[in-house]
Order: sequence, then C-alpha cells, then structure tokens
Amino acid sequence: MEELVIRDADVVDGSGSDAYRADVVVDGGRIVSIVKEAAAAGCQRPKARRELDAEGLVLSPGFVDMHAHSDLALLRDPDHSAKAAQGVTLEVVGQDGLSYAPVDDRTLGEVRRAIAGWNGPGDDIDFDWRSVGEYLDRLDLGIAVNAAYLIPQGTVRALAVGWEDREATPQELDRMRQLVAEGMEQGAVGMSSGLTYTPGMYARDTELTDLCRVVASYGGYYCPHHRSYGAGALEAYAEMVALTREAGCSLHLAHATMNFGVNKGRAPELLALLDEALAAGSDISLDTYPYTPGCTTLSAVLPSWASEGGPQEILGRLADNGTAERIRHDLEVTGSDGCHGVPVEWDTIEIAGVNDPALAGFVGRTVQESADRRGEAPWETARGLLLADRLAPTILQHVGHEENVREIMRHRVHTGGSDGILQGAKPHPRAYGTFPHYLGHYVRESGVLSLEECVAHLTSRPAARLRLRDRGLVREGYRADLVLFDPATVAAGATFAQPRTLPTGIPHVLVDGRFVIEDGRRTDVLAGRAVRRTPPA
Repeated sequence: MEELVIRDADVVDGSGSDAYRADVVVDGGRIVSIVKEAAAAGCQRPKARRELDAEGLVLSPGFVDMHAHSDLALLRDPDHSAKAAQGVTLEVVGQDGLSYAPVDDRTLGEVRRAIAGWNGPGDDIDFDWRSVGEYLDRLDLGIAVNAAYLIPQGTVRALAVGWEDREATPQELDRMRQLVAEGMEQGAVGMSSGLTYTPGMYARDTELTDLCRVVASYGGYYCPHHRSYGAGALEAYAEMVALTREAGCSLHLAHATMNFGVNKGRAPELLALLDEALAAGSDISLDTYPYTPGCTTLSAVLPSWASEGGPQEILGRLADNGTAERIRHDLEVTGSDGCHGVPVEWDTIEIAGVNDPALAGFVGRTVQESADRRGEAPWETARGLLLADRLAPTILQHVGHEENVREIMRHRVHTGGSDGILQGAKPHPRAYGTFPHYLGHYVRESGVLSLEECVAHLTSRPAARLRLRDRGLVREGYRADLVLFDPATVAAGATFAQPRTLPTGIPHVLVDGRFVIEDGRRTDVLAGRAVRRTPPA
C-alpha cells in the first residue's frame, strides 16, 4: 500500500490550466497516481497508509525561489522555516557573482569578508569544501529544502585574477574557463554575476561572453545582476541580451526591476526590449520579488574604484580622509556606479542589519535619520558605520515603483525570486514573505495574476529554466515536492516592522514526499538535497 493519499484537493498543477478536484497519491518520494473527481465517481477511491483531508486547500507543486541567499543558512539552520514555511521546496543559491565555491584558502577568507552582510561572517560554519562539487556534497548530507547552485563569476575572477580592476590575461581567462567548466561538470546549473559588485564588475563583456560560451556548452544559463538598475538600466539589460545572444547562452535576469526616480513608469520599455529579443529567438527568463524596496549591503553603493583590491583595501580608503572625500563626491554628486549611476539619497537608505551588537541603534533608521540624530553629515555617518562594522551593514533601499513591479510580474517569462537576505535584525520581509505575498496580495487581493497563472510563475516556469524534467508540475511520476495552501487566507506575515513573521494559510509542505511543514509547524525532516544540472536531452 502507498504511503500517502491527499484527498479532495483542488489541484493547481503548475501548467497554468484550470484547477481540478482530485485525490493525489504519493509513494517513494514521487506522485504515483492522480485520480480526478469525475474519474473517481462510482469507483473505489485510492487508499494509502495515511490519508490527508485537503478539503478547501489548493495542492500545487512546491515553489522555486530563483534568487536566494541561503548559501550558509541551509547549513547553519536546519529548521530554515524562513523558506520552508512559504512553500519553497527548491532554492537557487550562488547568486550575484559571490559565493563560497570554487575557492582556495585565500579567496575563501576574502569572500567571507566581502559578503558577511549577506550570510554572516561564517564563524559557525565548518568550511570543509573548496570546489562546487564538494559544496553540493555537503548539502546532500541533509537540508530543509532542495538547493541548486550557480557558479559565482566574481568568486571565479577572485580566484584566477584577484580583486583588481584590469583585463584578465589570456592565461587567467583560460583558468576561469576551466573553473566554470569544472563547476558545471560537478553539477552547477549555470553562472551568476554581480556586475555592480567587486570583483565581478571588473570583467569586460568579452570575458563574460567567453565564460557564457562555456556555460552554454553544458546546457546551463547565465544569471546576471547587471551593471545598472538605475541610470542606464535599459542599456544594461540590452548589454546582457546582446552578450548572451553572441555566446549562444540562455539568459535569466536576476531581480529584474526598474528602480530609482529615473525609471518610474518605464517597465513597458524593458518588456518591449525583452519581447523583441524573444521574438528573435533568444532564450530569456527573469525573476522578481513582489515589493518595491531593494536590499543589499551598504558597501555595495561605493564606487568601483574604491572597492578595488578587496575588503581590506576598501577599509583603508574609508579610513583616509582625502580618499573618503573623493568617495563622498562620487556618491553624492557624480552618481556612483555602485549606486547604479544615481546620486545617493541618504533618506532612502535604511540600515537593516549589523554584525556588531553595539551598533544596533542604527538598525531601522535611514542614514539621514541617524545623521540628524548625531548632528553630522550623512556621509560621515555611513562612513563611520562601514568602518566600525567592517563593511557588514545591510540596507533596505526604498527606490522602487509599484507600477513597474506589477507590469514586470505579468510577463510570460516571469518567475519568482525572494532575493532574501536572512542576516540582520531587520531584514527585508521578502526573505520570509515573497511567495505567500504573491498569492495573498497580488492574486487574491489585487487580481494582478490569476491563481493558476501565479502558481505557474512560481513552479513550472522556474523548473523549465533549471531543466528539471520531474519537478514543477503535479504529474504522475514527478517528484512529490508539494505545497497545500488555503487560497482564502494565505498571506505573508512578514512586514517591514516585523520582518521575521511566518506566513499564514500554508499548513502543509512536502519535500520528496516527506512533510517538512505539517499542520503549520516545522517538522524535524531534512529531506532536501542538492539538485544538480540535468544534461540536455
């Protein structure tokens, strides 16, 4: 007898088709049969050792977070309710060009310092891996939800070139190609870049194109955080489209937003650019989070020249008064490339987290508010905080536009990604709320998407991008990565005031046929594993 029958569920299967009532039978980690209500009339209904009454609940594939920063959280926190409670059954990590494999001893220390604001310093982690394959093997020991990995181009550049702003030599480029090929062979699904973060931002287009050719040869995709989301955003998107077309590589645009005042109301221009490329044969997808503010580290807004050489060099420049004044001028007058070419507005930058508890008083206030309290210029407040917390502060940037968010999420190649940073006392609520916020706010309350459309955006579309042949749909033979939610009550609990509040209306989540959330509570099941690249058919 099979393990589980989910009885009388309203199945929204991820295809975009209309919902239907059915009994769904799970055994051995897979969906073994689906008996629709009409077919069951007059017949004996399926039985199993356990029966779950799903009356009033929607059964859908588990949600795929296409842009996650859980690289260490998956190892640090076996509970991982931040994602499991949302119905997420697969996260894609290794984002924005910076993560923890492939590394050597030198670059591991540098990367840990550079992205401490994303993942913490990592003092509680045993970094017993160096390669992509070894990191994936570590995940295979058991994690709360599944995870796929993107090779981080900035980390690759740090390993082969360093943190300097210069063109790679032919030998260094060969080394980077080799590292990307090895990572793909070991199971990565593609490559990411952070082209406003050092050292990835120092790569010329020819270098990125060469690396994308390697990715394409393995059937992977390129996921850039491109060179601007502010002034020059459309040009930056066009650059990525042209680059991947030349390389013959699939493109997935990370957190595809149009932010800052210069881009208010300009989402249709972005979508027209993408439609033209799609019509010409490009393979493009994108992800967004359903909120207007962004989230990153405070150090990320610094100009690229000030970030050259890595974390220690940045701190040295900040400590020097003359150099610090040059940085301020670039930020406040010229428009730093780290701040997307837009002069910084300190009243839009809210401190979300710090590593040093002594600095907790800055959290929840904008830089401008803290500067006013201290009676100093906002740059001096920001500079002092960066030095005191050794580049670790995270920020919310209140620079988005609701009309752009809605326009982009309607697009046919859209998928969902939280871009969730789990560090800090006051993280962005998208880390805990993205997927129920889509379902509760943008489906039920606002009607921006139908339920069937939204589920497809969050399940089958990302599974197709990841080339997963047995995930993303409720189908016989598919993996039993499933979520049951109440369409009348599902909602994000997380708010900007209380960002770690768990969602409501998602009572059950299964990973590989095992309950990780049961009756609204996290179980002790660690059914997640690394999801490795599937070779092209």
